[in-house]
Amino acid sequence: MPLALTTRNAAADPVAPTLAQATRVWGRIGLLSFGGPAGQIALMHRELVEQRRWIGERRFLHALNYCMLLPGPEAQQLAIYIGWLLHRTRGGLVAGILFVLPGALVMLGLSILYAVYRHVPLVEAVFFGVKAAVLAVVVEAVLRIGRRALKSRFMVGIAIAAFIGIYAFRLPFPLIILAAGLVGWLANRYAPGRFAADRHDGGEDGGAVGIIDRMFEHGQLAHAEPSARRAARVLAIGLPAWLGPVLLLWLITGSSSAWTQIGAFFSTMAVVTFGGAYAVLAYVAQAAVGTFGWLAPGEMVDGLGLAETTPGPLIMVLQFVGFLAAYRAPGTLSPMLAGCLGALLTTWVTFAPCFLWIFLGAPYVEALRGNKAISAALSAITAAVVGVVMNLALWFALHVIFREVRTLDFLGATGPDVPVPGSIDWRAAALALAAMIAMLRFRIGMLPTLAACALAGAAMGLLPVSL
Repeated sequence: MPLALTTRNAAADPVAPTLAQATRVWGRIGLLSFGGPAGQIALMHRELVEQRRWIGERRFLHALNYCMLLPGPEAQQLAIYIGWLLHRTRGGLVAGILFVLPGALVMLGLSILYAVYRHVPLVEAVFFGVKAAVLAVVVEAVLRIGRRALKSRFMVGIAIAAFIGIYAFRLPFPLIILAAGLVGWLANRYAPGRFAADRHDGGEDGGAVGIIDRMFEHGQLAHAEPSARRAARVLAIGLPAWLGPVLLLWLITGSSSAWTQIGAFFSTMAVVTFGGAYAVLAYVAQAAVGTFGWLAPGEMVDGLGLAETTPGPLIMVLQFVGFLAAYRAPGTLSPMLAGCLGALLTTWVTFAPCFLWIFLGAPYVEALRGNKAISAALSAITAAVVGVVMNLALWFALHVIFREVRTLDFLGATGPDVPVPGSIDWRAAALALAAMIAMLRFRIGMLPTLAACALAGAAMGLLPVSL
């Protein structure tokens, strides 16, 4: 029986939605979730907190705090969390799948078009413009994350150390994340006065309550109670569902096949993608281009540009990488079929663990409330993410603005990439500068900037590369 809230204005009281009603809302959110995690979380807040009052302000923020502690796209995990609270496992599955499905289908179509038509001169010119806009988007992300995360010299130091580690020494992204979390935990323990742990909460004023809050009060959310038996059941189902396809492909195709590499690599990324898509893309770009040879440097930028124009999590760009990796190493399959299966495999191993994290950990989320050590570790990781995203911005800049990049030897090992000065592409430099001015000075949105740069790129494709 639907639960109506008892407040002063009974006529405006929200009623608990049925699963069918919730499905329509989750589908709407999935279709409209443009603008990266900030825009997606704002959309959910407007739809679920302000308009429908399914969840109260305080519980919404507390759920978001938990999702920010997890690897993977926090906006999708927040949708899974709220869907699970409302309608148990079925609700979480519906919310999470519909959050990803529209963007996955659009990204697959764009990947197919890219693979078939990217060498058409007009298409190449359009992507030339998109690359310049993507550089501006990433620079804007560095500034936005930096303003939120770098609130002390200590935080700035962590960001600089992370940048040097990944750019100069090519340290693995997971190692940087683990080191930053350890530094934050130690600083909170031994020097709490020098470390300002950010607490991503809404303060004491929790705002209006919602349907889920009332359901808690009336004892109608028994599935949210922690249970060791339930946790064991979730692990027993979730782990094989996530990693079973990877193991099966390894047994069938061997450890050196593209399928096994795709499954293993992106399964690892699903565990270490703290800090959002921009943070992990630097590591993915270097591995996909330098280690595996799946893509050329400019193609990674193209993929990010495509992902920026689709709904859903920005990490959907990994599907583009998986498509091209399998498309170019199809084995006995046709390239197109192999690419589609590669995209499907990448999407599965990237997003399947998000359901596992929520279904397993959400019942224990109350234990995390007010935990200063966890908050300190999260703050240090966020600061390190700034440095990692700075490296991503520099990596994109080198491969967008310069036609030639060389790698230095650094302390006897492979070092950072540096540009060849004479290879600068003045068209790309001018377009990237214009995109940055549009976004940073005039606050023009991401999608209009991408569209304008695509049109400008098509026009500039007729001009010479160098003066």
